[in-house]
Amino acid sequence: EGGNKALENINFTLKKGQSLGIIGGTGSGKSTLLSLMERFLDPSEGKILYKGVDLKEYSLSALRQELGLVPQKSVLFKGTISSNLQMAKPGATEEEMVKALKDSLAYEFVSKYEDGLSHPVEESGHNYSGGQRQRLCIARAILKKPEMILLDDATSALDLLTDKKVRENLANHYPDTTKVIVSQRVSTVADCSLI
Repeated sequence: EGGNKALENINFTLKKGQSLGIIGGTGSGKSTLLSLMERFLDPSEGKILYKGVDLKEYSLSALRQELGLVPQKSVLFKGTISSNLQMAKPGATEEEMVKALKDSLAYEFVSKYEDGLSHPVEESGHNYSGGQRQRLCIARAILKKPEMILLDDATSALDLLTDKKVRENLANHYPDTTKVIVSQRVSTVADCSLI
């Protein structure tokens, strides 16, 4: 209480399938805004409506199911590529997983492994580069076909061309998914419906 506000006077409406770009320097409240949307935090004043319902009244388990989050720090777990993807959608078919990997451009490297989707993932995904981890995390998020995907600086380790192609795939192959893209790069948010 009585501390400085992380965010003030933020007001926007996002329609299904639209994209919101959030850009700003370190510490400007970009991740705080996502935390509010995911309900990791509740606003101290004002309210957030999701599908017309105050987020505080919305079922938390339903919300978690409907949002696909790709955090700033890519989180992978010990196991296989397949077991990591299936955390988002248990029982996903190989076909569904391959589509998600192709859309996130992760299939470019996954297809080169002899064991493909069974390729091991070490603790925290240390056997993959930063860009590979980010693409696997994006694949996991889109596999469950979320209503809304939140990308928190999720393409920062990708070169500009790969970043652009991943965003084009999201726009073209998931037109009904609402996208919230946090980035420090102007080019990453330039095509968003709202910035």
